[in-house]
Amino acid sequence: MFLIIIGILAIALGGMFAKMNPNFVSAGKTGRIIGTGLILLGVLSSCFVQIEPGEVGVQTLFGKVQPKVLTEGLNFVNPLVDVVHFDVRTQNYTMSAVHDEGDQEGDDAIRVLTADGLEVIIDLSVLYHIVPEKAPDILRSIGKDIKDVIVRPVARTKIRDNAVFYDAVALYSTKREEFQQKIFQTIEKEFAERGIVLENLLIRNIQLPESVKQTIESKINAEQESQKMKFVLEKERQEADRKRVEAQGISDYQRILTSTLTDKLIQYEQIKAQREIATSPNAKVIFMNGKSAPILLGQ
Repeated sequence: MFLIIIGILAIALGGMFAKMNPNFVSAGKTGRIIGTGLILLGVLSSCFVQIEPGEVGVQTLFGKVQPKVLTEGLNFVNPLVDVVHFDVRTQNYTMSAVHDEGDQEGDDAIRVLTADGLEVIIDLSVLYHIVPEKAPDILRSIGKDIKDVIVRPVARTKIRDNAVFYDAVALYSTKREEFQQKIFQTIEKEFAERGIVLENLLIRNIQLPESVKQTIESKINAEQESQKMKFVLEKERQEADRKRVEAQGISDYQRILTSTLTDKLIQYEQIKAQREIATSPNAKVIFMNGKSAPILLGQ
């Protein structure tokens, strides 16, 4: 369009100079030639539009949105249309309490009230993309800025609407997955009505009030101490059982030994011991005292 305007100006200026001064007739002719060339070049360049990978183009003619969607590559179009480019790749919109971590500067986390009346701070990331065929409808009904018009307000509203059914501690621990799934379903439905596909919803962090955090920490510490005491008691019980079994074994051994030990068996064992001493290469002196057991002195 710019080249067409320049070409028209070149033709107009050449004709004006030719009328003002006959000596500029050739200049006027040159201006017409150059202007015509620029107009033709502008028309040809306006007839082709390049769409980058991951994008689609929506045509508007005199403010009216055209239903045909331009896909990636070089497209032949009416030179009078304007083309609005839409990114159809996965988009990430993050709302976080950490500075410079979210899409907006400062604290952009979502503050919600739970069923027990406590304020919980939630960091959230929304992954989504627009349906390429729905791009003309999106441009007509929403515009190009779908993040601020749809994604942000819908996500924040649906999270607040669902958080009121959960207690703060349950939201932080046992019901976190259920809560995430529920808000995913409600936001997904809202997005689908507007030509947007919700790919994933990530609860990145849930921050509880300080008083609740201290209560949870105290409870965890008490449970850990209880588990530790159970372990100590179980260990002592096992040690007592071991000693009981050991004592029973010693008692059984002594009872069996007492019932089977006789004088002949003792005499037999003494004879075996004396025989081993006598055959030993070590020097020894044996005193026979006439009693049942001799006295042995080694040298």
